[in-house]
Amino acid sequence: MTEAIELEIGGMTCSSCAARIEKRLNRMPGVEASVNYATEKAKVTLPEGTSLADAVAVVEATGYTARLRPSARSQPAAASDAAAPSRDDETAALRHRLVLSAVLTAPVLALSMVEPLQFDNWQWLSLTLAAPVVAWGAWPFHRAAWANARHAAATMDTLISVGVLAAFGWSLYALFFGAAGRPGMRMAFDIVPDRGGGGHEIYLEVAAAVTVFILLGRYFEARAQKRSGAALRALMELGAKDVAVLRDGTEVLIPVQDLSVGDEFLVRPGEKIATDGVVVDGASAVDASMLTGEPVPVEVGPGDPVVGATVNAGGRLLVRATRVGTDTQLAQMARLVEEAQTGKAPVQRLADRISAVFVPIVIALAVATLGFWLGAGAGAEAAFTAAVAVLIIACPCALGLATPTALMVGTGRGAQLGILIKGPEVLESTRQVDTVVLDKTGTVTSGQMQLVEVLPAAGHAREEVLRLAGALEDASEHPIARAITAGARHELDVALPAVQQFSNSQGLGVSGIVDGHTVAAGRVSWMADEWAQHLDADLRAGLEVAESAGRTVVAVGWDGALRGLLVVADTVKPTSRQAVAELRALGLRPVLLTGDNARAARAIGAEVGIDDVVAEVMPADKVRVVRELQDAGRVVAMVGDGVNDAAALAQSDLGIAMGTGTDVAIEASDLTLVRGDLRAAVDAVRLSRRTLSTIKGNLFWAFAYNVAAIPLAVSGLLNPLIAGAAMAFSSVFVVTNSLRLRSFRAVSLDGAARTTGVDRRPVDAVASV
Repeated sequence: MTEAIELEIGGMTCSSCAARIEKRLNRMPGVEASVNYATEKAKVTLPEGTSLADAVAVVEATGYTARLRPSARSQPAAASDAAAPSRDDETAALRHRLVLSAVLTAPVLALSMVEPLQFDNWQWLSLTLAAPVVAWGAWPFHRAAWANARHAAATMDTLISVGVLAAFGWSLYALFFGAAGRPGMRMAFDIVPDRGGGGHEIYLEVAAAVTVFILLGRYFEARAQKRSGAALRALMELGAKDVAVLRDGTEVLIPVQDLSVGDEFLVRPGEKIATDGVVVDGASAVDASMLTGEPVPVEVGPGDPVVGATVNAGGRLLVRATRVGTDTQLAQMARLVEEAQTGKAPVQRLADRISAVFVPIVIALAVATLGFWLGAGAGAEAAFTAAVAVLIIACPCALGLATPTALMVGTGRGAQLGILIKGPEVLESTRQVDTVVLDKTGTVTSGQMQLVEVLPAAGHAREEVLRLAGALEDASEHPIARAITAGARHELDVALPAVQQFSNSQGLGVSGIVDGHTVAAGRVSWMADEWAQHLDADLRAGLEVAESAGRTVVAVGWDGALRGLLVVADTVKPTSRQAVAELRALGLRPVLLTGDNARAARAIGAEVGIDDVVAEVMPADKVRVVRELQDAGRVVAMVGDGVNDAAALAQSDLGIAMGTGTDVAIEASDLTLVRGDLRAAVDAVRLSRRTLSTIKGNLFWAFAYNVAAIPLAVSGLLNPLIAGAAMAFSSVFVVTNSLRLRSFRAVSLDGAARTTGVDRRPVDAVASV
């Protein structure tokens, strides 16, 4: 029996810290741990016999702090934003340290680099200004380096601290024991350090400027983390804050987190629905565009479900709460987003392994560089300069930022577009997928029967057939009957007459008296056998055409004669054909999979442009079809929405659930699409591939930077000041490159921007799952 917990880790300053904590936790018997530097969280699986206290003790013994993260399942959804103020405080403190250090460093840089500004004893003013920067500005690096040293470890902070202190220490030596402290000392700035320098060279500008550059990189990093969490925070702010609950017939205003399942609450026009529930009384139109992206309000009445955070656009509603707190659909989606940002992609684990061994190698390389130049007779100053440059230029901060920043920004942007990425490993899957299996009902089609055609017999008006049939079917609860009634009301736009003496022949048809006519509607065979009403030649031709397309036909007759046919079908979504074309453009082979009959399936496939159609399959057969494709060497993505799709979604390499579908399907999937629009699957694949491409681009530049620059530093051809600036720039570059994902747009095949209905700022429209 295992237990999964999530820890909040304190004291991490770079990805090497995360790698070290993860390594120590995974050494515990049976423990599986993943530590994410960007989110400052650790996901830990504890075996039976290992307690939370044991895991916390290991983290603290490694030199960091740990505490159990309050469960998102045990707190109200709004509590997910509790960490936001602390993140803001950290960013503000870092900005304060950066600004003061930069103000003190600017004169030091100017005096050191511009020789005409160097007055008598300028070096002592530089020392006065640089000392607070080295001591206070760089204090976070020194503190982390000391904590790591006490545990016989080294991180990127070790490189920074040693480099800054070495530059400052040499400057103190030169000022007090060398020629640098004499009045009238002058010093020119060179990109390539002077190997012939003596004791008159000081590196106060290096110590101070490197501190400022690295603080700048850390500040941008903190801002990136803060921005990437904005999607989650804004998502939680969608919900209502207060709710009017009925208690003993009295209306009481309470905070939404105090709601309980079974409570009945009022929702007035213009108010947000406080939580998921069922309408008890009243009728209204509910604007669900914030969650679904659909612009048309949904009509609801007694017995209809409603979702929290949607807006009551019409009348007064009395709603009974069915799900509250973290069980609501809004909270479930927020949890998916957060879990995706906390996880680790395979490429990130590679970066962590590299950074864990990189630091000790760099320290050894710096010592070797110092020894080499001393042995080569270049002088202590030149040897020291080269060693400090190696320490600073090699600091792989950008390596640690490459994956988490792109992952966090990408998943946050996905949430804005209504695409929920469950875990970072999904990114790798989307790149490899070459086949996409599409469930028909609810995915390619609307999943609801609709009246698509009315065929009146000769001499009868279409409106008359539709009015009498719609009135008769209004008394039935059958899905086909509801489709006919809805179609009649929509087309005629008049009140339907009442039906009397209604009778239902289960599975065959219905009959009753409407406007004095004895009306019957049902199967063609039932109408002939029971009512002796037969098709004429024209109607029979229409019947054959409709049935050849896999549609359902209802015959309608009254007063002893058959008067027309009503054609009902599960219609293709308007965007499905375009979505299939866009999936093909991404290099994916579409396959239509359905339990429907082969004739209907082939008709739907032809309508949307899919040649590979597999019909009349049971849920177990759907799994078999996916497995057969995988056995043939295909990497399969499955898109579905129903309970019967759950097993196939789990079997596929990439499961994509429509957010309009069932909870079971969503839980079995890797990606959840908020909208019922199949084009969202195209956007999901494109965004995932773009995020993965950004991660790999970040890693390339982080590696290329170190590989190119370290030889220059070892060769003594790189001034430590330039090294510090370049190192900080690499981190800024990675963060900025990751933030480009925020500009990702859903586009059509022609390159035109596509309106999703959920792409707003702040994130006010991500959907229920």
